[in-house]
Amino acid sequence: MVTRNVSQKVATKTVRPAAAEHPEDTASAAAPGPCEPAHERMSKVDTAWLRMDSPSNLMMIVGVWIIKPTVSYAQVCQRIQERLLQYPRFGQRVQQDASGASWVLDTDFQIERHVVRETLVVGPKESEQTVLQARLAELAMQALDMRHPLWEFRLIEHYQGGSALMARLHHCIADGLALVAVTQTLVDGGAAPPRGKAKAVPGDATGGDDWLADTLIRPFTEAAVKTLDAVGDGAVSAMEMLIDPQKGLEHGLEKGLASSLELAKMAYHVVRDGAALALMPDDSPTRLKGTPGTRKRVAWCEPIPLDEVKAVGRALNCSINDVLLSCVAGALGSYLKSFGDAIEGKEIRAMVPVNLRPVEDAYQLGNRFGLAPVVLPIGIENPIERVFAVRARMGGMKDSMQPLLAFALLAVAGVLMKPAQDALLSLFSKKTTAVMTNVPGPRHKLKFCGATLEQNLFWVPQSGSVGLGVSILSYGGGVQFSVVSDTMLCPDPQKIVDRFEPEFAKLTLLTLMLPWGK
Repeated sequence: MVTRNVSQKVATKTVRPAAAEHPEDTASAAAPGPCEPAHERMSKVDTAWLRMDSPSNLMMIVGVWIIKPTVSYAQVCQRIQERLLQYPRFGQRVQQDASGASWVLDTDFQIERHVVRETLVVGPKESEQTVLQARLAELAMQALDMRHPLWEFRLIEHYQGGSALMARLHHCIADGLALVAVTQTLVDGGAAPPRGKAKAVPGDATGGDDWLADTLIRPFTEAAVKTLDAVGDGAVSAMEMLIDPQKGLEHGLEKGLASSLELAKMAYHVVRDGAALALMPDDSPTRLKGTPGTRKRVAWCEPIPLDEVKAVGRALNCSINDVLLSCVAGALGSYLKSFGDAIEGKEIRAMVPVNLRPVEDAYQLGNRFGLAPVVLPIGIENPIERVFAVRARMGGMKDSMQPLLAFALLAVAGVLMKPAQDALLSLFSKKTTAVMTNVPGPRHKLKFCGATLEQNLFWVPQSGSVGLGVSILSYGGGVQFSVVSDTMLCPDPQKIVDRFEPEFAKLTLLTLMLPWGK
């Protein structure tokens, strides 16, 4: 497999990166000197993500759009110039210093540096998809240029009768939910970034289903968001409550929380869940856990019809999330069993991002999410029993403060020196086997430069010694699973991906066989 980069000058209207959109964006920045560009400080949480890169895991969100028919390089450049560069962050580079990092305008910005044309060369015994997967895996382990804005698009103009547009964006720019909202501006009919407090209603504006908005976009736990908003700077102050509950309560009263009863309840949840997070045992040893190397593989499967997933969920009185997570657990268990590994009674833990931002702020950049540990019962063979076990575990997370506390740890890590940050964040990697994310997309297929966006795939970054990432994305009436793995721990993730649909089929069949109406 060979890929060739093809540089090309594009005759499009030059659009300079936008200046700060709101006055408050630069309010905290020091006044620039004669030779110093104006800048804004990076948040503590975003700084933590910036510093989390390691030789085994780069903190990049990697994705690809499969588009039909073909779109041209000139069209893509023009669309990105006209839409994406309306967000100031995409014209800014990162400038690090002893106390953290800042966003600084890139005065040497060139669109050709961030939108690159490639040619995919397919050998006689290769398929276009396997060659594209190999290229995406290579890009997942190539660092972005820190001298310029930390994002890049690569266009393969001719792929399976259409085009493939690969994207790489550093996690310090934004979390997955914000990037989904931002990329919606690139499609035909997409709007410029909203000003002020303009609302983006997922059910109408993006075409997402209600369950996606309720389960994934709206904050997972209202208590966590109330704490984040009520207790000063939020994350760091929440850690203050964990370390010194009395001081945290006094701080909360100063900020005007409703009652001492509410404060006491909040303090109880923070201390309880903080202890659970700190005392969480290391994850079960499996071949998927160990010391990662420096090479990745990516894989994906054909979409499962969303209506069928909904029907199974309704029949079993389970959420769609419960059904999907049960399929993930079944696929991972089946994969391990294929090697003769004993899985009976075993569970593994996955860290799942939990949104902490109001739905109307989904378009804003930056990272505003926590992490919740989800236990996957890989050792339960019966699909019905397994989905009920997942439902019980997810129900236990309903009032959890763990996502907020994980957000707080990231904020604290952002102000620590790199070795101390690595030691703190190793907590997560020791206690988990995978990172898993579930992102909503539009119900109907979108258009991009007049062509149809047929598939929308992405892979989440892992951190520390975690070597497996599972992404679930709903789009165009289907639900698609994608996996990225470290080759030392899982050399062929397609063997996991190929088990998702059979696991769902088994669950569907057993659901139909249940004694209904008795």
